[in-house]
Amino acid sequence: MTDFDAGSRTSRVWTNVGLPILGVIITVTGWWAITAAFHIDPFYVPSPADVVDTFLRTPEFLLQETWTTLQRVLIGFAIAVALGLVIAVTLAASRTVERMAMPILAAINAVPKVALAPLLLVWMGFGDSPKIVMVVLVSFFPVIVSTMAGLTSTPDDLQELTRSLKASWWQTFVKVRLTWALPQVFVGLKVATPLAIIGAVIGEVVNPDRGLGSVIAGSGASNDTPLAFAALVLLAVTGVVLFYLVAGIERLLVPWRVAK
Repeated sequence: MTDFDAGSRTSRVWTNVGLPILGVIITVTGWWAITAAFHIDPFYVPSPADVVDTFLRTPEFLLQETWTTLQRVLIGFAIAVALGLVIAVTLAASRTVERMAMPILAAINAVPKVALAPLLLVWMGFGDSPKIVMVVLVSFFPVIVSTMAGLTSTPDDLQELTRSLKASWWQTFVKVRLTWALPQVFVGLKVATPLAIIGAVIGEVVNPDRGLGSVIAGSGASNDTPLAFAALVLLAVTGVVLFYLVAGIERLLVPWRVAK
């Protein structure tokens, strides 16, 4: 390995790992400095030390609630991605279907999901089902929009090339249109990832049985602000992990997009 290669690798590590960690350190330090400088009562805004102390008092409980929320997020996100991809492919394949369906999809997306949460309880009862459906409702629309944008942006010269090679519709779709659309698809997935967490928390706050949303709702009732912040931090960490997991999959499937 040459000195240039070693320097380039070090630069990439610093950019991809060092800078995000530095950003987190600066954010936590600023949070701590504000609470200390203005002597903010932990009842209103706890310091990072208060949050860590709260977590260390009940680590098993908080990790179990995190796992419960994560399961709902993953199941709902998987359904949203599958549903969004199928709908997007269908709409991209037919302009007639697209013009018929888009107003309905836009109307569904415009409905405040918090308003639907009580109705989901009436329709589906208590348990995981209404929370998973809430995840799907909140996160599937960005997948549809981004996938359609990618599928409909295939250059005309590539489509002419596939026709000249007498490629089948399936070959054209998989090897040209879908491949071209992958960067846009992952844009939608990365937008939908935090939305999936928000959807799960909405369901858990409205129907607080288990999960980090339930912890936040319960801590509000008991005036335990550090516990609420501990749950919020765990939600933030979960969101970061899922976002970078999707970004890692993007690096594997779309290396030409992220090579730089």
